Amino acid sequence: MSGVAILGRGAPLWLAAAALRRALAPAGVEIDAVALPDDAAPGDLYPTWPAIEALHDQIGIDEAALLRGARGAFTLGRNIVDRSGAEQPPLLLAHGGYGTRIEGEDFFPHWVKARHHRLGVGLDDFSLTASAAHQGRLFLPDEASARYGRADYGYHLPAAGYAKSLKAIARHLGVRIAETQTVDVERGEAGVAALRIDDGTRIAAALFVDATREGVVLREGLGEAFVPWAAPGDRMLTARAPRLASVPAYAEVRAGAEGWTALYPGLTHLHVAHVWSSAAASDEEALEAASAASGLALEAPAVRTVAPGFVHEPWTANVVGVGEAAAGFDPLHGFALHALQLGLVHLIACFPAGGAMEARRAEYNRQMAMHIARVRDFEAAHFVLQRHAGPFWDAARRVPLSPELDHLIALFRARGEIAPQEGESLPPDAWRALFTGLGVVPEGWRPAADRLPPDVAKAHFRKMLGFVREQVLRQPTHDAYLARIAQASRG
Repeated sequence: MSGVAILGRGAPLWLAAAALRRALAPAGVEIDAVALPDDAAPGDLYPTWPAIEALHDQIGIDEAALLRGARGAFTLGRNIVDRSGAEQPPLLLAHGGYGTRIEGEDFFPHWVKARHHRLGVGLDDFSLTASAAHQGRLFLPDEASARYGRADYGYHLPAAGYAKSLKAIARHLGVRIAETQTVDVERGEAGVAALRIDDGTRIAAALFVDATREGVVLREGLGEAFVPWAAPGDRMLTARAPRLASVPAYAEVRAGAEGWTALYPGLTHLHVAHVWSSAAASDEEALEAASAASGLALEAPAVRTVAPGFVHEPWTANVVGVGEAAAGFDPLHGFALHALQLGLVHLIACFPAGGAMEARRAEYNRQMAMHIARVRDFEAAHFVLQRHAGPFWDAARRVPLSPELDHLIALFRARGEIAPQEGESLPPDAWRALFTGLGVVPEGWRPAADRLPPDVAKAHFRKMLGFVREQVLRQPTHDAYLARIAQASRG
């Protein structure tokens, strides 16, 4: 294959360009990045899932340098609190695992059984990351904690700073960069022949990657319809506020009757996002609601449309849509970069080194359909099972469930199991935390848990709780660790 041309803007473009260049350069594949003007607002931020660290490592991104350059911070998850009047208990969706194996068996069935026998210890108390988040600390995994279980973290990455850092990395890796205000797509018999930019340059390639939010290349002219998903909100406001005196190691999502407001701590600012339905409030009213929900004076507000949905065949002819060009999610769980990463990883795996594309294209579309469906199921499960009050959340509870999700919930409710799903990219513990946090109490458990005497199980629980407390107390506060990173840049 002679080369790949990527059209996009901002962080998604530069992340795609850097990842593909790093992976395909040994095969002699040139990467052209065609950059449209970045439309990121000052308040825009990417909350990431832990998997992004692996992609950063593959590209060769230094974590500390990235956080300094992007003005980002770490996150151990997101804490969803009820402000709707329904008095739903807080739901901390922490990254990482919950508990450790008991005599070779999975921890969770033992916890379910103990809860039925009135164990008064929540699932969070067995999680290194959840416990650290509650105590205002970061959690840095080491050999001892790795034996216990996963202690993952993600990032809060301000969009403009993240894009600037990634662009520099892409340029350093040898990505050829062309910047333009507009682009014309030249179509041919095999799909797209070239992109023409403002100065008249014609950029030809064998494969084109569409990394735009609106699917400039993929959705126009190739007959691919964008199929929307039902979601309670269709408008999103982002803004900034001054940095908090102490930076929490997690995001807080405040669920109000008319929508939700998220507070994402960063290195220099607090980033705020507010999602609501345009049928219920104007943009001006939403700004007032976001200010009231956050309790802060907001600066640089910007509003955009939220349009969740997907394209059935994200690889069509010689065009591959990645990220929001192929699938857009509700912003509540921060899946934008996760979806982009899924597309890039599978594109690299299916990349046509030579010969016809048909079989690789079909496999890519099959894989992406499954992965996107599983991520969509996660957000749909939250919408349907939450108990917040108000018209926004009433609409959320009417979101349709896929047959796979319906079965997943039923099996978990029956015996606390997460049914294996092909194409799953989220860990089982994320599902367990979601379901139990929303009040889905398993009615039974695996019979293997009955082989362990109750006193032995209690001893294991006590040992786990002691280990978690000990490990968390050894961890730095988020503030201290961010200060250490900033100090290293001046050393």
